Amino acid sequence: MGNSEVERDEPLTPAGRLFLRPEMNQIIHCIIGCKNPIDAAALRSEITKSAMIQHPRFSSLMVRNSRGREHWRKTQIDVDRHVIVVKDPVAGTVAGDEEAVNDYVADLAVSSPLSPDKPLWEVHILRAHNCIVFRIHHALGDGISLMSMLLECCRRADEPDQRPTISSVGTSSNSSSNRINQRRKLWKLVVGMLMGLVFIVEFVLRSLWVKDRKTVVSGGAGVELWPRKLATAKFRLDDMKVVKEAVADATINDVLFGVISCGLSRYFDLRSPKALQDGVQITGVAMVNLRKQPGLQELSDMMKGNSGIRWGNKFGMLLLPVYYHHSGADPLQYVKRAKQMIDLKKQSLEAHFSYNIGYLAMSCFGPKFASWLNYRIVCNTTFTISNVIGPKEEIAIVGNPVKYLRVTNTSLPHVKLLKLTLILHPSFLKPAITMHMLSYAGRADMQILVAKDIVPDPQVLAKCFEDALHQMKEAATQE
Repeated sequence: MGNSEVERDEPLTPAGRLFLRPEMNQIIHCIIGCKNPIDAAALRSEITKSAMIQHPRFSSLMVRNSRGREHWRKTQIDVDRHVIVVKDPVAGTVAGDEEAVNDYVADLAVSSPLSPDKPLWEVHILRAHNCIVFRIHHALGDGISLMSMLLECCRRADEPDQRPTISSVGTSSNSSSNRINQRRKLWKLVVGMLMGLVFIVEFVLRSLWVKDRKTVVSGGAGVELWPRKLATAKFRLDDMKVVKEAVADATINDVLFGVISCGLSRYFDLRSPKALQDGVQITGVAMVNLRKQPGLQELSDMMKGNSGIRWGNKFGMLLLPVYYHHSGADPLQYVKRAKQMIDLKKQSLEAHFSYNIGYLAMSCFGPKFASWLNYRIVCNTTFTISNVIGPKEEIAIVGNPVKYLRVTNTSLPHVKLLKLTLILHPSFLKPAITMHMLSYAGRADMQILVAKDIVPDPQVLAKCFEDALHQMKEAATQE
């Protein structure tokens, strides 16, 4: 290796190294549904001259040195190798375009890793379904980084010369926290530290042996390798805001987690009536952005590399307990319980603790141990959830208006490592449900990726979530 090559190489961040571990190997799928047929040549040309190609992460190979340490190395981009045009309809699908796209992405989830001999991203054009699927390895960045890249490549549909804007739908409208006195701030700090200690204990126990009770949505041995199904739950942000206003100081995230709790309860009533006792805990893992919520300019600057907001992966995890309740319960109670729980989580700085624990594990013990720790946490819970804020207005890509914008991701564990893990702990639950919500132009679509042998009817589960929000909205309007 020449000196010039060594100088060009850039070490991977700890999070990047973690996501390249076989048991944590994750790919983000950003699904862009267009209103009109897609001009593949125009899209390829736009990608060739876009800021994405100029970004070092998207124009570098992942290489390992003689000691096995991962680095990014700049390379020449052959766009034709990254743009894959699928001309025919998705095989075996007789449903509409959206269902066909979901089937295609679900198949990618277990059958198509990214080739390491080129930068770790691809663009699939499904011409028969007017859809574009961006596949980006999680080592390149997280949801916020991905959104900055997307906004850099798109324009507003109604004003092609203007960039889209971002609305902070996840924050509370109450600003009283800015007016608390110093004594109360000190008390909150003390309580937060104590709650943080509680979280550390809970985190350790969950990684060792504490796990959820087995339910009809719990996974089994090797569930990561099982065939997948993908369904979409569709929400209106205005409906979520109506529910938010009915619960004092609530946020959109409070409403989302309330919807998940209520929707899962409805699904359990359908799939296994009377199998669970009221109040049974079901634990999820929520991925939380730790950056200050960026605005449009900050996202643009982050994409160009000249912002204080760092590109890459910066998020923590929350252990998110939700509780089963029989049908007939007040739907707003789910939101109130979710808000109370999330307020405690915020006060404990749990997401920051988890991020720093992961960083410490990476620094002291290396990516193998850190990925094992994360794997254990995920395996002993029932579902994972994330929420990303998208464009406020409708956008267009190469002049083609975007009808819907969705995101999901997947993991592709190595079989040998999986067998070793099963020997160490054969009773792992391994969550069979992964959910990602992305807001766009007044809507919020949640992609629900399931192991189809465990959850054979994800459309029913999606309907349970949609019905939960409608029921909450009705209850909110009656108060």
